[in-house]
Amino acid sequence: MTLNRQTLAKIDKKILSQMDHGDGVQLVKVPVSDAVWSTWRRYCEAVGIPMGRALAVLLHQELASFVDEDLDRTATLLGEREAQVAAGEAALVVREREMATREKALAIQEQRLAAQTKASAAPLIAPGPKLGRNELCWCGSRKKFKYCDGRSG
Repeated sequence: MTLNRQTLAKIDKKILSQMDHGDGVQLVKVPVSDAVWSTWRRYCEAVGIPMGRALAVLLHQELASFVDEDLDRTATLLGEREAQVAAGEAALVVREREMATREKALAIQEQRLAAQTKASAAPLIAPGPKLGRNELCWCGSRKKFKYCDGRSG
């Protein structure tokens, strides 16, 4: 049975009139391999639309190819989605540059902090054995340590 364009247009009008009354949900079994299904899933996730909605868009495009008209503005919808993806990619590139700059600044700060910590962590050298309060002061004043101010004289 061969269908001409007028017959297809009538069929499309009937389908469109039924579709305009509400978006119903139809369960469909799709005979594809696991590899094709997983590739389709990854594609839908990358584009950011549910797998069922993407299948519906493909069905609309296929119907539109028979009658040379764009059903439900599919091309516009896909163009908008591609623009959103492109904008997201551009924002991601800018964000990656910012992160690289921040990582460099953080590495420089860590190096400075490590150098300061290393310099300030130098061991203190004790002046000698600890003196008791009643022993003679180390400064040579011949006074007891408890009465001396630590200056010779």
